[in-house]
Formats: sequence, C-alpha cells, structure tokens
Amino acid sequence: MAFGVGNTERFLRSCFGMAKLVGYFAWYGGELLLTQPATRAARAEWLHRFCKTAVEGLGLRVTVEGEFPDVGALISNHLSYVDIVLYAALRPCVFCSKIEIESWAVVGYLGTMAGTVFVDRGRGGSALKAGSKMQAALEDGVPVMFFPEGTTTNGSAMLPFRSGLLGQVLEVGAPVTAAYLDYTIEEDNGPDVVVADDVCFWGDTPMKPHVWKFLGLRGVRATVRFGDGPIRWSNEGLNRKVAAVEARDAVGALAGELEIACST
Repeated sequence: MAFGVGNTERFLRSCFGMAKLVGYFAWYGGELLLTQPATRAARAEWLHRFCKTAVEGLGLRVTVEGEFPDVGALISNHLSYVDIVLYAALRPCVFCSKIEIESWAVVGYLGTMAGTVFVDRGRGGSALKAGSKMQAALEDGVPVMFFPEGTTTNGSAMLPFRSGLLGQVLEVGAPVTAAYLDYTIEEDNGPDVVVADDVCFWGDTPMKPHVWKFLGLRGVRATVRFGDGPIRWSNEGLNRKVAAVEARDAVGALAGELEIACST
C-alpha cells in the first residue's frame, strides 16, 4: 500500500542527497586536481567513475536495453541534466555540450577537465571547430556522445535534430548509434510531483530549485535503449540535413511505448 510523502520527509531526503552530491564533487574533484589525467581516455574514465558513484549513491534506478557502442558517436533524445550523468555512468565517453556550461562554477571546470567538447551554437563555424575535437576523441577510441535536439524537452515529442555536429561525424566516416532515454517514477512522492516537470528539466525552469526537488524524489527510474548497431543511412553521400531527419527517425524508433512517458 502506497502512502503519501510529506514535505518534511522530502526535505530531509533533499538535504541528504545534497550532502552526498557535495561529497562526490569534493572527492572526485580533488582526485582530478591531484592526478591531472593527461589523455582523453583517462579523463573519460574519471568521469565514468564519478557518475557511476553518483547514480548508485543517489539511488537512481537504471534499466538498459542493448549495448553502449565501443566506438563512434552516440546520439540520444535529451530530457535533463541527469541524462549526462546516466550515460557517463554506463561507459567512459566524451560529451559535446553547449558552451554556456563551460562558465558554470565547478561543473564547467570539471566538464573541461573531463574532455567535454563545448559548442557555441549559433556562431558560424562552431560545429567545424567542435568537429576537430570530436575527431581527435574518436581517433583515441573514446565514444563521443551528443544530443542533436540541442536542448532539453519534457519528452512529449522530440525536436528537429540539428545537423551541424552530425555532419562533422559523417564527414570523418564514424559510425553513429541511436539511443533513447525515458524516465518514470515508481514510488509515491506526493500529488505535486510529475515526471515532466520534476525529472525532465526544460524551458525556463531554474536549475537550483529543480536539483533540490529532484534530490528529494524516490523511485526514479531511467530506461535507456540502444540501437542494435550503427544507423543504416539511406546512401553513402548523405546530405547532412537528410541525415538529421534519418537520425531523428532512428532515435524515435527506439521509443516505442516509452515515447509519451515524460508527458504524464
């Protein structure tokens, strides 16, 4: 029998979760400062251990269907800042992220040290500049992860995919694998909690109160589905705009019955 969750209990859970999160940042941030890993592979491994510890320690439940690719690029729909933590917890990889995050206190520094490729969207040549860094990571044998929607949504529908980064990956001939991520809440957290607003992070929602409330939730499950292999493009000389449409179709095909879960 499920019982409602009081504000006091959720407040205490948020406090405990925040204390854990600060501890993880302090521990792994300190390790990063001391060891200064020199290679992308070593930095990706550090981020993997950090995120895996956070996912397990904060009690996030994860279901994985399929395999994270060992090489090439991985693309996914994008619902929250939690997405990055979850994917990094599954396997060492390098992320492409919007350049605004580079200036965030602590997170920006850790992201830079972890080898994140920052993209200044909307500026001419930004994808080209990011492409050279992505290619270097791919040549080092580290999978590159990015979200072609370019921003987060509440999961009710995917946005059109941006073609810039995808075009850079195709230009170097790297395989591209699709993934789809969905969140559900399996325990009662009170009538004011909905996945679309309290797990998914989108629109103009302020981050700090969202993180605080998220840390107080219980029973959050992420389900990740990976494609059974690289996307099979319609032809070899694919236009990047057409490739973006085909890539979106490949990610959407993995959604199945999960497609509208974040809208409820």
